[in-house]
Amino acid sequence: MNLHDEQSVRSAFRGIKSSVTEKAGPDQFLGVSVQPMVRIEGYELILGSSVDSQFGPVILFGSGGQLVEVYRDHAVALPPLNSTLAQRLMEQTHIFKALKGVRGHLPVDLVALENLMVRFSQLVVEQPWIAEIDLNPLLASSEGLLALDARVLLHDPSLRPDQLPKPAIRPYPSQYVSQFTMKDGAEVTVRPIRPEDEPLMRKFHETLSDRSVYMRYFSSLSLSSRVAHERLVRICFVDYDRVMALVVDHKDKVTGQHRILAVGRLIKLHTKNEAEIAILVSDQCQKQGLGIELLRRTVQIARDEKLSSVSAEMLRDNFTVQRLFKKVGLRVRLVADSSSISVVLDL
Repeated sequence: MNLHDEQSVRSAFRGIKSSVTEKAGPDQFLGVSVQPMVRIEGYELILGSSVDSQFGPVILFGSGGQLVEVYRDHAVALPPLNSTLAQRLMEQTHIFKALKGVRGHLPVDLVALENLMVRFSQLVVEQPWIAEIDLNPLLASSEGLLALDARVLLHDPSLRPDQLPKPAIRPYPSQYVSQFTMKDGAEVTVRPIRPEDEPLMRKFHETLSDRSVYMRYFSSLSLSSRVAHERLVRICFVDYDRVMALVVDHKDKVTGQHRILAVGRLIKLHTKNEAEIAILVSDQCQKQGLGIELLRRTVQIARDEKLSSVSAEMLRDNFTVQRLFKKVGLRVRLVADSSSISVVLDL
């Protein structure tokens, strides 16, 4: 540090080489990395992960640097994080107030910090061989983010893959993201639902007719009750181990705005290795092949998840949906309620 000219850099190089050679042997000296010395005023943070005996990998964020153990200003969360969860994690620390800008200091780019935390949590989930990982200090300023030091500790290589700790929350199932072309030629993306889809789901319900709502929910639910925040949170923020919800996402090529055109849900039963299926398509996009495509993909997910059977219940006069389910192979099973029928497919 504090090397102001070429001679001081050369002198530091010789000093490091001499020290390594003397203490570890000449074969251990592999060279040095030369980097600019950072002269940025900012806040020293820590972003790390370790394995909890009960919850598996956990994410830690807070004040970093040499006094990290003294201040003990940190909070923990379960990976994977999204932007909302990352912000909530930051808000639990005292340093967050300073990051927003205090006493004439410019605020830190919180959006960039959120993105970094999201990517960091994805790394932890996608690489289960990581036992511990720390970015400390992570220098945050109005000019950007810079990791000044990092440490990674791996699990013992003698462990089998099935012995590695698993995250308490199942990560976003990106393997179920794919493209589809509607009958009118429009390109759409079929993907699992995300927590940030709540505004899109609100608009989706505004496109449903009273008949579509009645056929799906067996009753006339008002728009206000369907788009209530408490309800949409449960729909969008799901545990992918229990509920797999697929949405058909269309992006307007001109405006760049997204719309949800249809939703398919695979709801696993708690007491059995079975699941229920439900499909709902916007009135504006019916007869475009979305219903049958969602149904086929939902059944395939059930196979991938090693379920033994899937079933669905529908009104007796809902002939359109009955035809879709029969095309996929579900057979009719009579139920006690004379107003509805049940269909089932053994997997």
